[in-house]
This record gives sequence, structure tokens and C-alpha cells, in this order.
Amino acid sequence: MTSIGDRITVDPNQCGGRPCIRGMRVRVSDVLDLLASGLNSAEVIEELPYLEIADIEACLRFASRRVDHPVITV
Repeated sequence: MTSIGDRITVDPNQCGGRPCIRGMRVRVSDVLDLLASGLNSAEVIEELPYLEIADIEACLRFASRRVDHPVITV
């Protein structure tokens, strides 16, 4: 298992190797989908009570870093 930051883990034998939260079977994309559907952090925690606010923040940081790449123009 690889750890990305304090809370995001990647295990090739779990969830198809997709990034998850603290080794649980909750994918980063699951949390992001709930937020994109309009839920706020408190509502996400109501849906997934074993998560913490810091887990949601880690998902947002992870997503932000994944899309923040240099654009090379010629």
C-alpha cells in the first residue's frame, strides 16, 4: 500500500488500485462525487460516518494536485 499524504492510500489489491481514504474501501472519487452532487462536508459525514472532516479536505487537496499540471505552449 502506498500512502499519499496522511490520509490517501493506494493499494493495488483494493478498489482496483484507485486512491482510497485511510485504507478503507471509500474511494476519493466517492467523496468527490458526493460533494459534486451538492452535499456539504457535514452531509458527506452523515452519509459516511466513519470519515472525518480531514478526510474530505484530503480528497479535495488530492484532486487539486491531480489537475494542477504545467501547460507548455509553443
